Amino acid sequence: MIESVVISVTGMKCGGCETNVTDKLEAIDGVLSVKASHKEGAVRVEFDAEKTGLDTIKDAITDAGFTVTD
Repeated sequence: MIESVVISVTGMKCGGCETNVTDKLEAIDGVLSVKASHKEGAVRVEFDAEKTGLDTIKDAITDAGFTVTD
């Protein structure tokens, strides 16, 4: 089942931060698309819930050095 979420993230300050988050998330099996915006302080993720979950996605954002505020 395909799910789409918007996750509030603090700490992204530039396009490089967006790329860092995007690269981390795209490396997860089951993540289909990522759109990170430092201006919005959010990351939009579309993923296959049969392959990965929201906790894994949030952990990857934290591992990239940012804070999930949801």
